[in-house]
Amino acid sequence: MRKLVYYVASTLDGFIAAPDGAYDFFQLHPDVTAHLATNWSQTLPTFAHQQLGIDEPEGRFDAVLMGRATYDPALKVGVTSPYAHLKQYVFSRTLPPAAEPEVEIVSTDPVEFVRELRRQPGRDIWLCGGGQLAGQLLPQVDELIIKLNPYVIGSGIPLAARGFDPRRFDLVDTRPFDSGVVILHYARPREAE
Repeated sequence: MRKLVYYVASTLDGFIAAPDGAYDFFQLHPDVTAHLATNWSQTLPTFAHQQLGIDEPEGRFDAVLMGRATYDPALKVGVTSPYAHLKQYVFSRTLPPAAEPEVEIVSTDPVEFVRELRRQPGRDIWLCGGGQLAGQLLPQVDELIIKLNPYVIGSGIPLAARGFDPRRFDLVDTRPFDSGVVILHYARPREAE
């Protein structure tokens, strides 16, 4: 079965964006950017590939899930398919169907949709954000890969917006960078599978 991987940037206090959705305070430091281009090229927007020297993005994903607020910044600058190298699923009850074949607007229950998507053949699925969608899908998440940034912002969009419901993940790997960013890789405990 395909794995659902929540790969996202976060502050030390667990926010993925400011209260208004802005995330420009997450700086892309050269050491982290080089690592992402080499190891996580599929998670970089298609329009950035040429600038970063990525010919063919490689990796474990063939699909990405986004909430409406995560998709909106691309729409605001006229990019209707930010990850054209992946099948993109955008969860929204208000967006019309997308014109691009690689973008599907999903208005149904995210949990049921993801359960069915995981049963289909393919590679792993990247949960890109946002906090509301991640909160709904957290019980389905197999791995958390958090780019922990050295900032405390006090409030914003949480990593997973949901009621109190502790979920344990086991630490698999850590990768610290000179810039202060640490990539933390967690997996759902085996007994939870």
